[in-house]
Amino acid sequence: MTSLPATLHTGRATVGLRRATADDVPALVALLTDDPLGRDRETPDLAPYERAFAAVDADPAQLLLAVTDGPDVVGTAQLTEIPGLSRGGTTRLQVEAVRVRADLRGGGIGAALLGWAVDEARRRGCGLVQLTTDSRRPGAHRFYERLGFTASHVGFKHQL
Repeated sequence: MTSLPATLHTGRATVGLRRATADDVPALVALLTDDPLGRDRETPDLAPYERAFAAVDADPAQLLLAVTDGPDVVGTAQLTEIPGLSRGGTTRLQVEAVRVRADLRGGGIGAALLGWAVDEARRRGCGLVQLTTDSRRPGAHRFYERLGFTASHVGFKHQL
């Protein structure tokens, strides 16, 4: 049902979109560490990311995306389909780890990626797209609100 590979049109450029591969792990980790919050919580050891990638890639409810500009991975997001009982048995699409390379932010790649994710949720029959973003990212909050997401809930985490 997923229509990949695809192209994303940003208004300024066209980039590729495909399922991430194990070879992409170093580039994906670089995207995760490419901001002050990520630098503090990610590790330079690729082994845990490679193990996590294998688990994500093997799970049919998961889709780890790579946004490409030529041979370079310049963006990513992870989509997780979550069936549930609430809201009349609504299936949700959870969007996590949305990143665009720092020098390309503001160029429409993130908006095109999230637009594709919302369309993918519809293709999968989901009734809700949800995401979380760190409370210390006010720019990200404004970005998601511009795309039609609403800050409707308060999230809690318990670090283990």
